Amino acid sequence: MKVIIINSSPHQNGNTAIAINEMIKVFKKEDVDYQVFDIGNEAIRSCLDCGKCHTLGYCILNDSVNEVAKEFEKADGLVVASPVYFAQANGALVSFLQRMFVSTPFDKTMKIGASIGAARRGGLTTTYDELNKFFGISGMPIASGQYWNGIHGGKEGEANEDLEGLQMMRTLANNMVFLMKAIALGKKKYGLPKKEKKISTNFIRKD
Repeated sequence: MKVIIINSSPHQNGNTAIAINEMIKVFKKEDVDYQVFDIGNEAIRSCLDCGKCHTLGYCILNDSVNEVAKEFEKADGLVVASPVYFAQANGALVSFLQRMFVSTPFDKTMKIGASIGAARRGGLTTTYDELNKFFGISGMPIASGQYWNGIHGGKEGEANEDLEGLQMMRTLANNMVFLMKAIALGKKKYGLPKKEKKISTNFIRKD
C-alpha cells in the first residue's frame, strides 16, 4: 500500500504539517508507504484550458503537478491537506488539483481520497467539502473519520493542543488504511466495477 500526501501550506512545519504527521504515525504502524509533497511555496499556475493534456497525457505547464501525477498513478490513496483561507482551500492547492485531475488519463477508480483542513477557527467544513469534489467526480471512495476532517490552530504549533483534532487524524488514517486493504482484496477477488460507455450531456436544447 502507498499513499501520496500533498501539503499545500507555505509553512512546512506548521499546523497543516502537524495534522499530516499524526496520520503518518498510523501509516508507519500499519506498514503503509507514503510520500509527502510540499507545494505551498511553489508558483502553481492555474489551468490554461488549452486541451493539450488530452493528447499529451500530461500537463503542458511542466511543474510538480506532473511529478506528483506519476506517483499518484501508482498509489492506493491520496491525502490533500490545506490551511483554510476565507473558508476555502488555498489557491495553490486548488490550481494544483484542477490541473492534475484533468490532465491525468489513468483510471482513479477505487483509489482512496482523504482531505483535511487546518484553521484558526472556522471554514474547515467548507474546505473539506471543496476538496472532496475532486474525489467524487473520479470514482474515488472518500475516507471519513469520526468528524469532518480538520484541526485547529492559529500560531505555528498550536494544533498540537487540539487533542480531538489529532485523534481525528489518527482515526482518518486508520479508516483509510482499512479501505485501501479492503479494496485491494475486493479487486483481487472481483475486479473493478464494470463501466458503461460515458454519456455526456449539457443543458442547451435547440428546437
